[in-house]
Amino acid sequence: MTAPDLFAQTRRPRYWVGVASKNHVARGVEGGFCQLCHGKPQPLKRMSPGDWIIYYSPKETFEGSTPLQAFTAIGQIVGEQVYVHEMAPGFVPYRRDVSYTVNARAVDIKLLLDCLSFIKDKQRWGYAFRFGHFEIPIDDFKTISQAMLR
Repeated sequence: MTAPDLFAQTRRPRYWVGVASKNHVARGVEGGFCQLCHGKPQPLKRMSPGDWIIYYSPKETFEGSTPLQAFTAIGQIVGEQVYVHEMAPGFVPYRRDVSYTVNARAVDIKLLLDCLSFIKDKQRWGYAFRFGHFEIPIDDFKTISQAMLR
């Protein structure tokens, strides 16, 4: 029997936003994975099991131009590994396993703009989403997730 590690710290979850079209988010929800920034591994490596991700979808489809501007999915990172998956010849993106909340509904971002601290300029709110993946404070995560789970 070993002595307990008195200095061990329990890691607290972190909260993330990923940006993808609604049709791409739906593929991830159906398959139980997330893919970010056109399949790059770095954003996925920043996350850990137990972290949460909320997807924001600027458009209905990747190929189309119909705007959506809504939060569309919530999930918790469950897999330890970042892995590759061949989707098409020459396109082998990185993925990470996620357990999605099945009863989440899409919520228009305009309903939440005044409540979100990560959006510094309410007139130019889209600027916050430009990099495709970023961390948010727990209070913002709670605001978004509560609206999606009502």
